[in-house]
Amino acid sequence: MAKDFPTREENYAQWYNDLVIKADLAENSAVRGCMVIKPYGYAIWERMQGALDQMFKDTGHVNAYFPLFIPKSFFSKEAAHVEGFAKECAVVTHYRLKNDPDGKGVIVDEDAKLEEELIVRPTSETIIWDTYRNWIQSYRDLPILVNQWANVVRWEMRTRLFLRTAEFLWQEGHTAHETREEAIEETEKILDVYTRFAEEWMAVPVLQGTKSPNERFAGAVETYCIEALMQDGKALQAGTSHFLGQNFAKAFDVKFLSKENKLEHVWATSWGVSTRLMGALIMSHSDDNGLVLPPKLAPTQVVIVPIYRKLEQLEEISEVALKIKKDLEKHGIRVKYDDRDTFKPGWKFSEYEFKGVPIRLAIGPRDLENKTVEVARRDTLEKEILHIEEIDIKVKNLLDQIQKKLYQRALNFRENNTHVANTWEEFKDLINNQGGFVLAHWDGTAETEEKIKEETKATIRTIPLDMKKENGKCVYSGKPSQKRVIFARAY
Repeated sequence: MAKDFPTREENYAQWYNDLVIKADLAENSAVRGCMVIKPYGYAIWERMQGALDQMFKDTGHVNAYFPLFIPKSFFSKEAAHVEGFAKECAVVTHYRLKNDPDGKGVIVDEDAKLEEELIVRPTSETIIWDTYRNWIQSYRDLPILVNQWANVVRWEMRTRLFLRTAEFLWQEGHTAHETREEAIEETEKILDVYTRFAEEWMAVPVLQGTKSPNERFAGAVETYCIEALMQDGKALQAGTSHFLGQNFAKAFDVKFLSKENKLEHVWATSWGVSTRLMGALIMSHSDDNGLVLPPKLAPTQVVIVPIYRKLEQLEEISEVALKIKKDLEKHGIRVKYDDRDTFKPGWKFSEYEFKGVPIRLAIGPRDLENKTVEVARRDTLEKEILHIEEIDIKVKNLLDQIQKKLYQRALNFRENNTHVANTWEEFKDLINNQGGFVLAHWDGTAETEEKIKEETKATIRTIPLDMKKENGKCVYSGKPSQKRVIFARAY
């Protein structure tokens, strides 16, 4: 399989785009800014979705589904929310087409104008809180712990496959609570769920923290986030969990009768991750030879490739290979035996390496004689010959090693690309010439944050939850500061 695309060093953006397309993950569609997720890419997303869905259910959440269309009037009820999403909204104004009398195809039927225009869902807080008003009367109806898997539309001007598209897939949780404390606990619980998923499944180390007011979700009181560092030194927001306070409950008049027999507004959260995680996965681990996938998320964890010249040899090899496949599957390992005669072994080796399959086993006539198998690792490209006895246990252990190795490699990269800046000159030098995460003091004002962004294109990615207080001076204004925050250029 040809790898005719630039290296990461030559052109990181082009490397990423070409890799997504050539690895059959996704492609651009006929609709501007929208993508087609191809079967291999969707198989990885399904693995992500399945793992997260179980984690949500294990923490007491249930799935539901809400409409794709939202009445325009709903958006005007929460001022910050509508301001935050107004520029990205796609609006439905008519419900019917008719033939053009001039014979130029079809046109909008002006007699079929909607009484109220509809917004194509950019996020679901408004439609869900209008619904919750009917579900909640008493404290006995709380908490509501609902998640939905859905598509959303945000009319982006500059798009990139998986990272930023006009339509994308995601999950959005929307919960309702009796008290402020319960809602904050929920927000932080989900942040921990996202962190565990990123680190244990994606093998991507992340930093937990809160967003600055400038970067906060529109309509939230507090936005918690996890931030990851990509191989080009840019940050990527990998997940957010929002404490909404009572903002949406007040906007949609959602009240409950408390245990003290008083009418009170409900406390709320919302949280979500999207197919943007696919971009994070690719950019965290992949190399100039193609995809590198962590075993837990790889659709195929092990591929077995027979090497033969005669059909008689293939029959003998297949007997052994299928036995290995069966033994591996007993451990829950996803295995493919590729005995296609339309491609040579070398082409298959290249294809599976390019598509990031964690382990490749090769068996030829000599292996049958010696009772061995060649084992190739995708993460390090190392090969070794192992005895076939208990090969299933060896491969299972090797998959665990690869998962841990990928996480440690990404963690080492982050640590080596996390810097401290104490002066404005140091800050600019680090952002412009090294990239990565830069820890610096900030005076807490939106004005300073905006000035830093204007001059360096760096934003406050997160205010770390575990950052200790430290008296200092803002790297830009020189005003007092008690805590460092993390700056970076970001996707």
